[in-house]
Amino acid sequence: MNSFVRLLAVLGGSVVLTLVVGRLTDLLLRRADARHPETPLWNMLRRCGPSVRVLLFTAVLRGAYRQIEWQPLREHEAAVGRTLTLVLIGAGAWCVVGVASAIVESSYARYALGTRDPSRVRRVRTQVTLIRRIVTAVVAVVAAAAMLLTFPAFRAVGTSVLASAGIIGIVAGVAAQSTLGNLFAGFQIAFGDMVRIGDTVVVDGEWGVVEEVTLTLIAVRTWDERRITMPVSYFTSRPFENWSRGGVQMTGTVFLHCDHTAPVSLMREKLKEILDGCEAWDGRGWDLSVTDTTPTTIVVRAIVTAQDADRLWTARCEVREQLVGWLAEKHPYALPRVATSTAVPSPEVGPERRTEARGDLRRPAG
Repeated sequence: MNSFVRLLAVLGGSVVLTLVVGRLTDLLLRRADARHPETPLWNMLRRCGPSVRVLLFTAVLRGAYRQIEWQPLREHEAAVGRTLTLVLIGAGAWCVVGVASAIVESSYARYALGTRDPSRVRRVRTQVTLIRRIVTAVVAVVAAAAMLLTFPAFRAVGTSVLASAGIIGIVAGVAAQSTLGNLFAGFQIAFGDMVRIGDTVVVDGEWGVVEEVTLTLIAVRTWDERRITMPVSYFTSRPFENWSRGGVQMTGTVFLHCDHTAPVSLMREKLKEILDGCEAWDGRGWDLSVTDTTPTTIVVRAIVTAQDADRLWTARCEVREQLVGWLAEKHPYALPRVATSTAVPSPEVGPERRTEARGDLRRPAG
């Protein structure tokens, strides 16, 4: 009975201490958040509450479990201690990742609120995402290594593992050459400002927006909601179009094939009228001119501007649709026409002359 009471006392005391400390920590973070509303750090740190409670409960239980004089626990004291140690390491890694993520995200949030340049915000967002994943990967590896070292068998082979680390490293480097290449390419993209989350790009003939950037892969969302996943090394080894590089404002063109009699001056006036009523046009510039001619048509080019790629696409479609509709309604003669009449022979050559010429061609030589 005495051992059972001690078991309940240790477990109950650990739970009560964990709840009290967790509650006090949450209250302190709330007060800090109320005093400093300019930074979201304190509110984000509150999300680490579950990991802190697990860490604290495991630490208290790890230090007091030997005080329990319960026979089943005495028989498996080493296994219980190792299990609590593993949970303690895992909870510590969870807490470190949560705190690091809160610090990184709060720094990004403050930077985004104080910066008006969208390109810089996207750049920092990409870097923050990669930094958070790097920290998570490093903490996970260290935690896994610490867990393995709690087993005597792994500590015994530690010397031989270190002795063969050089050979293993060479073999692993050769085997994972492409993976390491993508990893270093991810660092190059994150801190070289080549491509950022939210950038409009054209890769492999596909237009889309960069949706996710990892250490090895980049996901591009196309206009029809498809996701193209490409290795990071693609963007460092092949040319691609980044429409958001150097600013998101863009200039687009609309080409129309018209008859030679098309009223170009009236089309220019109609284009200005269309753009004045188009919400996607940003008002920076416009133009309409004849850029080429063919035996049957002329090529009319209309230039429009917009704040970003999405608005530019909308403006181009609206201009093309309304110009064609206006020509079909008001000036149908300006649309391309295809001649289908029968060819008329030249009047300078009569039927007898043509028959004689054909006879000369069939006459054998000599």
